[in-house]
Amino acid sequence: MLKHGKVVADLSNENQTELVLKGGRGGRGNSHFATATRQAPRFSEDGEKGEEKELILELKLLADVGLLGFPNVGKSTFLSIVTDAKPKIANYHFTTIVPNLGVVKTKDGNGFVIADIPGIIEGASEGIGLGIQFLRHVERTRLLLHFLDVSGQEGRNPTQDFYAINKELEKYSEKLSKRRQIIVANKIDVANEELLKEVEELAKKENIELYKISAATKQGVQELIDYVEKTLKTLPKEELVEIEDRVVYTLEDKNEQWEIKEKDGIFIVSGRAVERLMGRVNIEDNESMYYLQKSLKNMGIDKKLKEMGVCQGDTVIIADWELEWYE
Repeated sequence: MLKHGKVVADLSNENQTELVLKGGRGGRGNSHFATATRQAPRFSEDGEKGEEKELILELKLLADVGLLGFPNVGKSTFLSIVTDAKPKIANYHFTTIVPNLGVVKTKDGNGFVIADIPGIIEGASEGIGLGIQFLRHVERTRLLLHFLDVSGQEGRNPTQDFYAINKELEKYSEKLSKRRQIIVANKIDVANEELLKEVEELAKKENIELYKISAATKQGVQELIDYVEKTLKTLPKEELVEIEDRVVYTLEDKNEQWEIKEKDGIFIVSGRAVERLMGRVNIEDNESMYYLQKSLKNMGIDKKLKEMGVCQGDTVIIADWELEWYE
């Protein structure tokens, strides 16, 4: 990804390759310029410079399902019992500091990948906590399981937590905020009935499916997994990013790829074609300078300079090289 935020390549398919930066064409050795009368020429071409860009490389997990929720709502416990993943589990905040992946093995043998996305709390999209590091991983998921703690043991309000996290998703990406969600009311084995009722009303109000489970006792877990498997079959694997159209130069020198401007009696020749030409020229070698003059004539630059009034001794700047014009 470029610094301005535009994506230039997205490697999300098996064996996929992308050309992000084009390297310069290699120069030709002196043997290429050998003739019957000049069998050991001293002239050779330098290789061209490649393209340069400052890029940001981002690693995004490839998962079908993402687990959302404030710390200590039971996401890691859930992941550990439905997959073979072994996340660190403990009864304190921010236990999970790296995303964890696990594969759910379904009855038909297909399976799907779940990612536990940690650290997404209020203010995450602005860099608070660890969330800003992990929001990008949610982009790759097709379905989100939004875990809410209905036990009240942490002193939190699950309804407020739900809206706080969804607000962060919306700030980070409007498209992400519209991703399909399922509300998972966890810890129903020790549920606070008032909080559970609030979550039921929340799901009804937002028209979102609600599953009540206990990850610790596995109550309701299999029913949730079966529904997730069924739902994933209805969700297309969409293109999650829009690739920026990018210009890739060909290896051919085109006459229209240069221009000449005159300023205070100095003629400035610029453009892709002359940059590539000067990259192959050794100005300290007489034969190389002869090649330069011949190339300028073939490209039409020689003629254009004369039409613009260049005279003997005038300064001509070609791709940052300052030369003195002579016939």
